[in-house]
Amino acid sequence: MPSCSTLKIRIKYPSSRSKSKMKKIISGKVREVYDLEDGRMVIVTTDRISAFDVILPTMITDKGKVLNALSNFWFDLTKDITKNHMISSDLKDMPAEFQKPEYEGRTILVKKLKMIPYEVIVRGYMFGSMYEAYKKGEPFLGHSFTKKYEQAEKLDEPIVTPSTKAAEGHDINVTLDYMKNDLGTDLGTKIEQTALAIYKKCYEHAAKNGIIIADTKFEFGLDENGDLVLADEVLTPDSSRFWNATEYKVGTSPASYDKQFIRDWLKANNLAGDPNIKEVPADVVKKTSDLYHECVRKITGKDL
Repeated sequence: MPSCSTLKIRIKYPSSRSKSKMKKIISGKVREVYDLEDGRMVIVTTDRISAFDVILPTMITDKGKVLNALSNFWFDLTKDITKNHMISSDLKDMPAEFQKPEYEGRTILVKKLKMIPYEVIVRGYMFGSMYEAYKKGEPFLGHSFTKKYEQAEKLDEPIVTPSTKAAEGHDINVTLDYMKNDLGTDLGTKIEQTALAIYKKCYEHAAKNGIIIADTKFEFGLDENGDLVLADEVLTPDSSRFWNATEYKVGTSPASYDKQFIRDWLKANNLAGDPNIKEVPADVVKKTSDLYHECVRKITGKDL
């Protein structure tokens, strides 16, 4: 398993007088990332959607704008807990290439960080792979449970289970102790405490507005001063398991505010994982888009 023991916590930024350049460094399943090569980056969230490790050929209307609006909302709500990478969401602050209508509402200017090579997963409910381990009487990534739980039941306290960031293939789940030993106890504990504080504050906000955040994942980096900084996307339907509080019931598998609807359609039509899929029907696109819109309305109190 890769070691992060050589992780450096200092970044030397170019002088602010340096001429700004731009280079696309990431074209992911959903996001395009551009390095301005002056200590800043531009992130564009597209309407692409992936399911079963396949990027589907049909865009989901406004999906990128919803993800961007939600992340920006949470960044602002949690800025009293930790720094975040946001500089601006105003296109006027970005290179001219991004000052176009197609980038509005889906583009942010951020600080470039030394990213910590872990996804920090916070789990608040007995569900998924954790529930499968629990049913077998096995510990889950270093966590053991003495209390009797049903499927989808809220944990007494949320837990943190990291995973390594794999350059290729799937990420690898590890224990919290593994991450702390790798990064150092101080930094590892800081990450754990910060992730839990963010989750708890956002969980309470979402719960008041009819959404249960069952679990989520965070990514952190270190700035030029070695300070911990929240980055990437935060508490979106793509990075979290959101449940409708009015339909939630312990002992069941609650429907999620995410791409589960489109995943179900793919499975029902024997298209799950098929890289040759030609098109997603308009009614499936609309239903999926409507779910994303409902999520942003409930959490932020307004639509796009």
